[in-house]
Amino acid sequence: MTRLLSFLFVSLILFFASCEDTQKSRSNTVKTPSAKTITKVKDSSEKITDTPKKKEGELFLHDEPMLVQEKLIPFLTEYGKKNPENKVRITTSFGDIDILLYNDTPLHRANMILLIKEGYFNGTFFHRVANGFVIQGGNSDNKETSIKRNNMGSYLIPSEFEAGHKHTRGAFAAAKYAEQNVSKASSPFEFFIVQSKRGAHHLDNDHTVYGRVIKGMEIVDKIAEQPIGEGEWPLINIPMTVEILK
Repeated sequence: MTRLLSFLFVSLILFFASCEDTQKSRSNTVKTPSAKTITKVKDSSEKITDTPKKKEGELFLHDEPMLVQEKLIPFLTEYGKKNPENKVRITTSFGDIDILLYNDTPLHRANMILLIKEGYFNGTFFHRVANGFVIQGGNSDNKETSIKRNNMGSYLIPSEFEAGHKHTRGAFAAAKYAEQNVSKASSPFEFFIVQSKRGAHHLDNDHTVYGRVIKGMEIVDKIAEQPIGEGEWPLINIPMTVEILK
């Protein structure tokens, strides 16, 4: 009898000890993540922090455009109020051309000032030369130009014919896209200067004149004299930089 009681007592001790070990084992399994789990968390974190960041001054084709057509008029109206400058200088290897932008064509003036401050025109060309008619600038065959346009946005500026400015010699006017453009809205990027001494009045109320040359028409004449190839593109590149004077 005594041996039987001793056996039962020892059995009970071993049973409870076994239960306690099992409980501790389960507890450790829940609280301690495996090495594999830690590695996955670490890898996930590294993938997030390794995402490329845009460097200052670097241009990406997938950037959101600065301007969209639906918000263009209120944006340029407000921008024009905060940026009242109206005198700019176009610098070329032939010399400087100074332009006065008209205040009564506010959308075109504001857009021009915006593009200058964004550095759009620097590195573009006078890409069309029609001696006795006009010289046209604001484009190039460089990839950087198309990237800049993409970053600015795809939009057109509503015409501002009501100001009444004509295409006299020295007139500074906006180019436009002829196809599907019944409203005669302007290209935001390209401009032309009337070089003809008779003017180009057949363009009145067809293109918006929003400025005039106040200094440097002799430079316009020199550019107009350059030999051209197909499409009136000069045989030599005529790059420009554009800055604000006042």
